Amino acid sequence: MITPEPIILVTFIGATNWGVGFLTTVAIFAIVALALNLQWGYTGIFNFGVVAFFMVGAYTSALLTLPPPSRFESHILGLELPILMGWFAGALAGGLLALIIGLPTLRLRRDFLAIATIGVATIIRSIANTTEGFVNRGSGLNGIPRFLNDFTSASDYKWVLLVIMLVMLSAVYFGLQRVTAAPWGRVLRAIRDNEDTAMAAGKHTVSFRMQAFVLGGAIMGLAGALWAHRTGSISPTAFNDLFGTFVIWTMVMVGGSGNNKGAIIGALVVGFFWFGTPLIQEDLPDFLGTRVFQLRELTVGLLIVLFLLLQPHGLIREKAQVSRFITERKSINQQQIK
Repeated sequence: MITPEPIILVTFIGATNWGVGFLTTVAIFAIVALALNLQWGYTGIFNFGVVAFFMVGAYTSALLTLPPPSRFESHILGLELPILMGWFAGALAGGLLALIIGLPTLRLRRDFLAIATIGVATIIRSIANTTEGFVNRGSGLNGIPRFLNDFTSASDYKWVLLVIMLVMLSAVYFGLQRVTAAPWGRVLRAIRDNEDTAMAAGKHTVSFRMQAFVLGGAIMGLAGALWAHRTGSISPTAFNDLFGTFVIWTMVMVGGSGNNKGAIIGALVVGFFWFGTPLIQEDLPDFLGTRVFQLRELTVGLLIVLFLLLQPHGLIREKAQVSRFITERKSINQQQIK
C-alpha cells in the first residue's frame, strides 16, 4: 500500500521546482516588459520587433562566453570571456541595434518605426538560420555557461539563478524608476501625449525619443543575454514573434503602460497563463489536450480583448505626475498659511 506522505512530498518538490523556474523566467520577461514600457508606455514608440533586440543580446553574450567552436560546430568567435562581460556586451549590442534602426526612422511617422522593427526581427532571424559559419544555423548554440554555476550543486543552482535574476530585475526596475521620475521622464511623457507641444516648449523630441529607444533596446539586449545563460541553449527558431514580441506587448497592456510596477505585474499574470497552461494538458479532454498550445495562444488573446474592453488602463493605472519641486512648494505654502 502506498502511503500518502511520499506522494505529497513528490508533489511539493515538483511544485517548488516549477515555481522557482517560473519566477526565474518571469523575472527575465519582466525586464523586457520594463524596457518596452519605457519605449511605448512612457515615450509612445511603436517597437514591434522586441524579439530582435532580445535575440541580438542572447547571441552576442553566448558567442563571447562560449569556447572556440569544435569541428562539429560552425560559429564565429568563442572567446570564453567572463559572463558579466557577455551580459554587458549583450546590452551594448541591443542599444547599438536600436541606434541603427532609430537613426533613419525616428524622424519619420511613428508607424514607420513599427514596420522597420518587424522587418529587422525577420531579417536577423533569417540570417541566423541560413548563414553558414555564423551562429551554427538551425542547430543553435549549446553549452552556454551559467553564472556562478561552479559555486553550488546542480540541485541547488536553481535557487542561485532565481536570486541572480531577481537582483537584475530589481536593478533595472529601480534604475528606471529614478530616470522616469526625473525631468527626463516627464519630457518623455510630454512627447508621448503631444509631441508638437513638447517641441514648442523647446525640447528636441527626436533626441529624447532616440535616448528612450536606445536605452530600451539595451535593456532588452541585457534580458536576452540573461535568457541565453539561463537556458544554456539557443536557436533561431526559438526567437519567434509570438514568444518574443506578442507576449511582451500583452504583459505591458495587461499590467498597465506607463507604469513600471504594472509591467512587472503584467509579466507575472501573463506569464502564469503562458507557462502554466501546458500543466493542465492531462486534465483536459482529448480534443483540447492535443491542442493545449493553441489553447494557450487563445487564452492570451482573450486576455488582451478583455482588458481592452473592461480595463483599458491595465491592472495598475498610470499616475499623473508633476515635478517634485511643485509638490514641495505647495507643501511649504500650505504650512505658511497654517
